[in-house]
Amino acid sequence: MTNGHKMSTHLRREKYRQELRRTILDAASELFVREGYKSFSMRKLAQRVDCSHAYIYLHFKDKQHLFDCLVEDSFTQLAQALQRLQNGDRRKDPISLLKKAARIYIDFGLRNPSAYEFAFIIRRTGPARPWKPHPTFAFLRNTIKRCVDEKRFRAVNVDTATQAIWAAVHGVTSLLILRPSFPWVATGKLIGQVVDSAVDSLVAGGISESQPGPDPEARSPMKKRTRSASAASRPAASKRTA
Repeated sequence: MTNGHKMSTHLRREKYRQELRRTILDAASELFVREGYKSFSMRKLAQRVDCSHAYIYLHFKDKQHLFDCLVEDSFTQLAQALQRLQNGDRRKDPISLLKKAARIYIDFGLRNPSAYEFAFIIRRTGPARPWKPHPTFAFLRNTIKRCVDEKRFRAVNVDTATQAIWAAVHGVTSLLILRPSFPWVATGKLIGQVVDSAVDSLVAGGISESQPGPDPEARSPMKKRTRSASAASRPAASKRTA
């Protein structure tokens, strides 16, 4: 067997291994979201993927390892969503940059609800893991620090402002994902109000010039997906409080 043939065989095996790993992760993501962390089992996952549970252990040592890989994968997807903005708009007005980043963050969550739930909502059992810095959060903090340094924001505490804006965008994202049947106003209008209110409250000397956001009457991916179900349940949903 020639070296070239050996290399070709190795590449095919590695490609197959990576494709199977991706298949396992995708199936695990669906099971975790549907059944929760406690009810999830490697045997259920093996049945879904149609392989032995022992084979899954060749890729992931246990359920916690698998869950942590899904969380990291979700963070990576979110970082990639912000990558173009980070690379192309660094020199632009920091307030405009911050509002664009907030909208990208929300849009990512609505378009990728399972990934967002793994990153920020679903929690595994056991001891809490220490906070692990992530490029997405660092980008948010650095942009806010730039706003403060350039006196675009009032003299606020950078960490407090960062956490407050994150709480605002995470709140609206989570609610739109977890409560799709609630009679929300037009999603673009709601998102624009949340982002503008969170950022403009920090602007030095008053409200900044608002950047054009999504079409106020536009429906989000989540709203489109649940539109028919929401219409059927709206009379009952409107009687409940948020």
